[in-house]
Amino acid sequence: MRFIDSNVFLHAYLRPNRKLTNQEQSIKDEAKAIIVRVEKGEEVAMTTVHLSEVINIIESSLGVAKSLQFLAQIVTKKTLKVHPTSIEDYGAVLPIAQEKGVGANDALAYLSMKMHKLTEIYSFDKHFNQFKDIQKIPST
Repeated sequence: MRFIDSNVFLHAYLRPNRKLTNQEQSIKDEAKAIIVRVEKGEEVAMTTVHLSEVINIIESSLGVAKSLQFLAQIVTKKTLKVHPTSIEDYGAVLPIAQEKGVGANDALAYLSMKMHKLTEIYSFDKHFNQFKDIQKIPST
C-alpha cells in the first residue's frame, strides 16, 4: 500500500484555464494514470486532512456538487484507507516540519506513513525528497 498525496487528485481532476507546458501536461497525465490504478483497486492511504484539502479545492474550483461527488466516491472506495488525524498528530509533526523545512501537512503525511509502516508515496511535491527513508513516486 502507498500513501497518496492530495496533489495527485488535484492534478488529475482540475482543469486549467490555460494551455499547460509539456512538463505540466506530463504531471497531469501521470496523475491520471495513478488515479486509474486506484480506481481499478490499487490500495492507497491518506489522512482526513489530505482528503479535506482535495474536497476544499475541488469545491472552490468546480463547485459543491463536484466536491460531494468526489467525496461519495472516496467514502465508498474499500481500497482507499483514510486515517484520522488528531491535534496530537499536529504536535508531533511540528519538529519534523521545522527540521526538514516542509509544511505541516507534508510532515503529517510523513508521520502517517511511519505510523502505518508505508514506505512509498504518490506525490508531485518535491518536499518529500527531504525524507530519505521513503520513496516518492514519481521520483522527479
